[in-house]
Amino acid sequence: MSEDKSFIEHGGDIYTEGQFKGVKLLDFSSNINFLGLPKSFKESVYKALEDITCYPDLKYRKIKVHLKDYLKHEIKEENIVLGNGAAEIINLVIATLKKPCIIVPSFSEYEMTAEKYNEEIVFSQLNEDFTYNYKDILDKMKYCDGLVIANPNNPNGGIIDREAFEAIICYCESHKKKIIIDEAFVEFVQDNNQSFIGKCVSFKCLFIIRAFTKFFAMPGIRFGYGVSTDLEFIEKISKLQIPWNINTFAEVAVKTVLSDGEYINNSKVMLEIEKKYFYDKLQKFGFIDKVYESHANFLLLKLRNVSDEDVFNYCILKGVLIRRCRNFRGLDDSFIRLAIKSREDNNRLLEIFIDYKKGLIKEDQ
Repeated sequence: MSEDKSFIEHGGDIYTEGQFKGVKLLDFSSNINFLGLPKSFKESVYKALEDITCYPDLKYRKIKVHLKDYLKHEIKEENIVLGNGAAEIINLVIATLKKPCIIVPSFSEYEMTAEKYNEEIVFSQLNEDFTYNYKDILDKMKYCDGLVIANPNNPNGGIIDREAFEAIICYCESHKKKIIIDEAFVEFVQDNNQSFIGKCVSFKCLFIIRAFTKFFAMPGIRFGYGVSTDLEFIEKISKLQIPWNINTFAEVAVKTVLSDGEYINNSKVMLEIEKKYFYDKLQKFGFIDKVYESHANFLLLKLRNVSDEDVFNYCILKGVLIRRCRNFRGLDDSFIRLAIKSREDNNRLLEIFIDYKKGLIKEDQ
């Protein structure tokens, strides 16, 4: 249990300790919708095979129409920029900043990207209860030209307080500073009004990032997009992109899953049922100090008297991959993150935790 396994920056590494060693792992480290691929996409994938011998539309006009209809809020096609996953959009927008303020702990890719392009990075630490420190953010935005923030935040699943955030939006709008909001997990939030897409119409400072990776369970499709009513900014980052960055399968995905109301509704309903079940069960383990409330499809756990490495190694031995959180700025080896999955999969991990707890008891005797 003390052996140190190789550490990868992101979740979803089923390869290092899994496939490359001939082991099939149950992945709790990547936060993918446990309902899996939408049936609507599976039934339409043949269309991508038919179209694969042709170049996609260079301007992706139909994709943008589908996104516009899905997003509503008076968003137009020219307000949308498409990316090869959210990662491309994150890279492009952070590259435009000179001195970004990044909320931490949060998705490590923000900081890693900023290190490539920015001479100085400013950080705003979450409060002890993992809520956003709005006063600190506003103070730091006085000498930064852009804010990078997630809604919900990864790794804890916290959301932005819209009322408290209003002063920051107004300040950035009047001082021509950018607010980049990563909403990769926002479709999991029960409140449909949590997104800031609607605010884009009134505030050019806002730039919203979305993707198909999490909610629609399509990390392999590599499709993301950004939304802003600042047309000059949209044009600026679009000029930095390579042509045909969206593949034929992603095109079909956009045309099918955004109108799949049954999948969208079932995803939210089933997530809430499993989240409550998993949350309640996890709180009963003595080696877990705290389970943080989450608005996304994952839970952040603080461990008690054990390390993330110890729990990780035990789970690997049992065929399960969890997310160690030590590489999140502001967290240490007492934190792990778990995706919320199906009842069967959640129970499998709970059984492993029961066995792990028994081992701890024996060690203490």
